[in-house]
Amino acid sequence: MTEYEKATRPEDLTRLFVERSNAGDAAGVAALYEEDAVLAYPSGSQTRGRAAIKELWEKVLATRPHFEPESPLPTLVSGDLALTSTPPKDGTGARAQVARRQVDGSWLRVLDQPEFRPPGVE
Repeated sequence: MTEYEKATRPEDLTRLFVERSNAGDAAGVAALYEEDAVLAYPSGSQTRGRAAIKELWEKVLATRPHFEPESPLPTLVSGDLALTSTPPKDGTGARAQVARRQVDGSWLRVLDQPEFRPPGVE
């Protein structure tokens, strides 16, 4: 099994996501999520569980998309939970994730809403 860099802060998850996606590493992307995480993607649906997230990203990354880093908004932390978010570069909508601190102190995503656009925003 590949040893991946762990997110030592909730904010690290976004950077690691971009790095691993741009490297075409679907297993590495999936490793950023808890086993029973929920990803609200593709738009209008949900992908549940790390295995399903890996399968989804294998398909997405097969087209070799390129992801640009986005500046994070301030992270909210309460105990072992954190809310991270970034505004998309096109200025529409938002991206938000809930992460949980793991036993070893690292962070993994539990909930991921990568594409949210308010009603009426295209």
